[in-house]
Amino acid sequence: MKRREFIKNAAIVAATSSIPAEMMAAPGRISADKLPSASEEAKSEKPLIDSEPVLQNYAETSMGIAFSVSDWANGYVIYGEKPDLSDGRRVWCGGYRMTAMDNEVIHVRLTGLKPSTLYYYKVGADRIEYKDGYHIRITGNEEKPAIYSFRTAGKEAKAHFCVINDTHASWKAINPTINKVMELQPSCVIWNGDACNTEETVAAQKRIFFKPEIKRKDYATTIPYLFCPGNHDVRGLANRHLERIWMYRQPEERHSRDWDLGRNYAVRMGDVALIGLDTGEDKLDTNPKFCNLFVSEPYRIAQRDWLRDVLRRPEIAAAPFLVAICHIPLYDPRPDMNPGDLFPADVDDKHKGDFAEWQRTCAKLWGPLLDEAGCQLLLTAHQHVYRLDMPSEAHKWFQIVGGGPNMTGKNEGHFPTVIDGEVRNGKLVVTVHNIYTGRVCGTVTFPRR
Repeated sequence: MKRREFIKNAAIVAATSSIPAEMMAAPGRISADKLPSASEEAKSEKPLIDSEPVLQNYAETSMGIAFSVSDWANGYVIYGEKPDLSDGRRVWCGGYRMTAMDNEVIHVRLTGLKPSTLYYYKVGADRIEYKDGYHIRITGNEEKPAIYSFRTAGKEAKAHFCVINDTHASWKAINPTINKVMELQPSCVIWNGDACNTEETVAAQKRIFFKPEIKRKDYATTIPYLFCPGNHDVRGLANRHLERIWMYRQPEERHSRDWDLGRNYAVRMGDVALIGLDTGEDKLDTNPKFCNLFVSEPYRIAQRDWLRDVLRRPEIAAAPFLVAICHIPLYDPRPDMNPGDLFPADVDDKHKGDFAEWQRTCAKLWGPLLDEAGCQLLLTAHQHVYRLDMPSEAHKWFQIVGGGPNMTGKNEGHFPTVIDGEVRNGKLVVTVHNIYTGRVCGTVTFPRR
């Protein structure tokens, strides 16, 4: 099944309800017309916390913890370095000034952590009855008894990562993919885009990230995730505000110039530096199909300036291995593949399709910086076909394109992959697992740069 055919025929994820009014509000804000009225029942019989926690945005001195709730709640995390949390500290959801009371997802960002350090945590929430600004009360508390753990990134962390991509809410593919990740037990996982299809409601997003239809619903309770968005992860009213589900880092974790670059990351994990970039939409901003709703071009330019700076950071520059990740490939050996810069509407007579198979604009913006910094490997996705591209005159790095969600085995290269990278005996060994057959389909070994 080809990429376009899969997207066309993919099941639409839980979009039967109307669009919540608060969806268009800023993250953590509550739209007045969605607040419970005085006539509504103060307390629901449903469990307040209705998902496992999800570790988000793995970093050296911070960690995000998110979980789903079924009612208005003020959530928190208790964390510490002792397994029994006898040294536990409580951190409430939200940032400065006020908490982020919410009736869908609670986000707690832990900052000021120590690098390469094991922490323990548990989650809890107060159920809130809100009638108006002067009539608020706590009607119950729910604190999960389970104590989980995570380890922060840093120079002393284990250099082991996995990459998954283009899962498109296809549970038949996601279930064995997550099982393989749990078997490998990496320090972190990079979800390299197109986790979604086109999501119009928060409920649909929650079904993907917090309530997946897989056996291991605890997939991110102890293994933290990084997220590189794909083009489908910004399509749909809910996906336009994906930060309601998958948090940004706090403003104090980023330079003020880069506050809008909430999906970029530069993380040192043992001997490996991981660089996350966002290729944006696969159609030009000028394409009339999307009615001027996207502004990917200036976003990509801003990432060039961010990338130049982070590659010079001492811990990144000194890393023995440099790996970059983005959703849309920055190279394709086939001359008829659409390069994503066919102005104004993504079509001409020389190239196939009306969307970017690869991103020539991003390659021009970011490629020279990656080459200069000695990037050895670029991990991409988007095309739903596993492929290994060797270095060339155009670029010095290897490029691995991850496979898609197809589990039929009918077409060569069309299968889900888990890309596993681990430093062993002073070398970075990257192994690509074919999830359909359960076999290894490729291995590349990199010496220190």
